[in-house]
Amino acid sequence: MDESGDSGRPQPGAGGTTPGTGPGKGEPQRPEDPGGGLLMGRPFGVPVYVAPSWFLVAALITWVFGGQLDRVLPELGAARYLVSLFFAIAFYASVLVHELAHTVVALRYKLPVRRIQLQFFGGVSEIEKESETPGREFLLAFVGPLLSLVLAGVFYIGMMFVAPGTVPGVLLAGLMISNLLVAAFNLLPGLPLDGGRMLRAVVWKITGRPMSGTVAAAWVGRALAVITLVGLPLLTHTGTFGNDPGELSGMDTITDALLAAILAAIIWTGAGNSLRMARLREHLPELRARTLTRRAVPVESATPLSEALRRANEAGARALVVVDGHGEPKGIVRETAIVAVPEHRRPWVAVSGLAQDLTEGMKVSAELAGEALLDRLKASPATEYLVLEETGEIYGVLSTADVERAFVAALARPAA
Repeated sequence: MDESGDSGRPQPGAGGTTPGTGPGKGEPQRPEDPGGGLLMGRPFGVPVYVAPSWFLVAALITWVFGGQLDRVLPELGAARYLVSLFFAIAFYASVLVHELAHTVVALRYKLPVRRIQLQFFGGVSEIEKESETPGREFLLAFVGPLLSLVLAGVFYIGMMFVAPGTVPGVLLAGLMISNLLVAAFNLLPGLPLDGGRMLRAVVWKITGRPMSGTVAAAWVGRALAVITLVGLPLLTHTGTFGNDPGELSGMDTITDALLAAILAAIIWTGAGNSLRMARLREHLPELRARTLTRRAVPVESATPLSEALRRANEAGARALVVVDGHGEPKGIVRETAIVAVPEHRRPWVAVSGLAQDLTEGMKVSAELAGEALLDRLKASPATEYLVLEETGEIYGVLSTADVERAFVAALARPAA
């Protein structure tokens, strides 16, 4: 499944690929530890996390599949739940292979992958950047369902070498069917599913505009959400899935409706997130360090805060940069520190006590814009940055709060 949106959202089904760019609250950065759950390993250098919700689903699969095994292999007794747990783990191993397919192609195209997360309804590969061409976008989305189909074929071949009605036979049949379902579900042509990204790539290729593809695929995704909400319980009650409608209990009806509602909500939300992030990416080039920077005045470290603020007001500046005797910048006076000093104490407080020491990572070129600017800020998280001209002269101070507000404004504007 795929989402063209900000990271950190739940997604249904396997095969999630989530390109995203944007700051978090307060600072435009992603923490080193994304908090994705239990770290299982780093294949290809990409961390794989198992979300806490996975354990709930694994328990549910174990219980449901164990009930089916009781009808097929009643001689197993309580051991059927061990077999069911093995099935749940093997199924999510298949999901991981699906995700790794996305990851390998993304890395092949030099698209950084933040993490892979196995979660409630499958998995997601969080890809940091967008594909450069619709062809790459299509291939990146298609490889996940393709690997699921290949796995289904492998399990089908394996069934030929074991007797039906045995534990290996039942496990292989279950894994074959589950991988077919994962592939079929993810090929549905609506965001945030892989099929939605494939549709997006096709429309992008035809129109020449990635935003047009996102809009089309997102609205198809919303339509799929409505169809899922209404159609899934209806199909169950008409026996389409091979079940006997007469055997359905009230609890079965509630369970089907709840599952349909959860799936529909996740698909609808993912489609909306895809639209919002596509709109943000269209406006991303408008975010320029030069236009977002606050004008600053240089002051020496011993300057009282009241005097520094007086100079700033006279110059129409909104920031203070501490310099040495040669005019070289040494620190930035933090806005929060200024606010924390009562006005009657400001004549007695030197700016040096309120300044944050300037590191090389806190120096930003005034010419940076768009994704290059965001990457620069994410590389060295801070609350303020010193913005310099190409000549090395001080241009001003860039606050992450201003960058955050610019993002919010970009999201609020309609796409062109």
